[in-house]
Amino acid sequence: MSIKNHLNQRLSAAMIAAGIPEDCQPILALSARPQFGDYQANGAMAAAKRLGVNPRALAQQIVDQVDLKGIAERIEIAGPGFINLHLSRTFIGEQLGSSSDPVACERTASKVVIDYSSPNLAKEMHVGHIRSTIIGDCLARVLEYRGDRVIRQNHMGDWGTQFGMLIAELELHLGAGERGDLALNDLEKFYQQAKRHFDEDPDFADRARAYVVRLQSGDEHCLALWQQFIATSVAHNLEIYRRLNVGLSAEHVQPESTYNSQLEALVSKLTECGLAVDDQGAKVIFLDDLADKKGQPSAMIIRKSDGGFLYATTDLAALEYRAQTLAADRILYFIDARQALHMKQVFSAGRKAGLVAADVDLEHHAFGTMMGRDGKPFKTRDGGTVKLASLIDEAEERAGRLIREKNPNLDDRQVADIARKLGIGAIKYADLSKTRTTDYIFDWEAMLSFEGNTAPYLQYAYTRICSIFRRADVDRDAHAAPVIIGTDAEKSLALKLLQFDETIEQVAAECYPHVLCTYLYDLASAYMSFYECCPILKSDVRPEDRASRLQLSALSATTLARGLDLLGIEVMQQM
Repeated sequence: MSIKNHLNQRLSAAMIAAGIPEDCQPILALSARPQFGDYQANGAMAAAKRLGVNPRALAQQIVDQVDLKGIAERIEIAGPGFINLHLSRTFIGEQLGSSSDPVACERTASKVVIDYSSPNLAKEMHVGHIRSTIIGDCLARVLEYRGDRVIRQNHMGDWGTQFGMLIAELELHLGAGERGDLALNDLEKFYQQAKRHFDEDPDFADRARAYVVRLQSGDEHCLALWQQFIATSVAHNLEIYRRLNVGLSAEHVQPESTYNSQLEALVSKLTECGLAVDDQGAKVIFLDDLADKKGQPSAMIIRKSDGGFLYATTDLAALEYRAQTLAADRILYFIDARQALHMKQVFSAGRKAGLVAADVDLEHHAFGTMMGRDGKPFKTRDGGTVKLASLIDEAEERAGRLIREKNPNLDDRQVADIARKLGIGAIKYADLSKTRTTDYIFDWEAMLSFEGNTAPYLQYAYTRICSIFRRADVDRDAHAAPVIIGTDAEKSLALKLLQFDETIEQVAAECYPHVLCTYLYDLASAYMSFYECCPILKSDVRPEDRASRLQLSALSATTLARGLDLLGIEVMQQM
């Protein structure tokens, strides 16, 4: 059990014993400053307002009732009724010695479906896909770590009018004797060729439109060409995921086309229940709960007047599948903020139609845009879209040059491995460390810096700890010793280590990866302060202090590595 949960239980019991209603909470938080203790309980003030009594007097009643013997060495009442808790150093050391991995032991596991990445298979993945991909992957890792059963869903765009154009283009290449895999080697170039033919050649455009109809009706020739294109596109994307150290694989691909056979029945169901109505030949759902300022309901078209289905139809079918077939308790969508209204419509319509039960949590976790240093959406120098493959290449090249400058003794194989981990880590951390809902500036110099809140700083902190164990000639994984808290620096580091599971619970609930990033940066900073204040390997250090400080170091390295892994970032033994 985490220290925070432990304190919450004791304080809640004390509040009930003091005659405070059970639904009043201790409202426990970390203290902003050491002089105010380690934790601060602010619940007395809210409870006093509700009961109409003096908050300091009520805080005193809680303190009189609470049993924190052996846990807190001092309890103070401050200001209008804050309860400041100064934890016992012995208790902190004991907690570190008895702490176990899984936060899952304190809670019931949930089945969580996560929709993320979801690229359009008509084009190569570009920087516009990176935020959904790495934020969603981080939350999948975090939820799995805490014991939830996570089902990843990569809702790839593999259907629609543009695929008629691409099939027609592929047929041209095959007709000219070119191998399909070679024709599709550069997906972006292939798409541009197809678009140019579509715009400039009326016969080609007519054939492309006809292929859309044939594809949707199940024509075998068109389906075979479409499947060849899709297979190549998916392979490109899976290679990007591998290079990004993202946990999406072929088994997680659940594309739009999966739901084609269900759409007609879904529209019929929505019509029969009175939710979808005819409007100018189209099927439309009018949502009064999403009405605009003039009181006009939000209109959600699920079938066009020409009989075609839309993203909304497919998304409703996907929602039904996730809620009913996959039996999810919680469904998370990591889609950019521009889709906010669309997701509200899908959730509202899904609830009203009974596609998803009331007790299933539906959450759209929006994110901002990656911006260039000019404050505009990140582009190439000539204004084009930055491909993810090119971004990864550049990250590894820049990191490689940096590593060669700092450590010229490394061989090429070592440089390549470190550069991969450093470059990819820098890209991911620069994104994940920013508040998810805000835009951020993409800056190579800042993200590859070894100073400040960056991946290289944290990766280097880990390697420094590894070097301590090499110098001590001690196996870090096998080292075990009681933790003795003798200095303020040791106490600060130990407390920070014990707050890891609290951090994970917050990230899991709120889906903000930057909270974990901030924690890891604070942990690395606390370790650096500890290292400067508390000698470890000097000859005059007592054996028990040496063993304890090595134990704190081992726990710090383990926690850093685990936290970075939850962000999808790898560590290395040396840099």
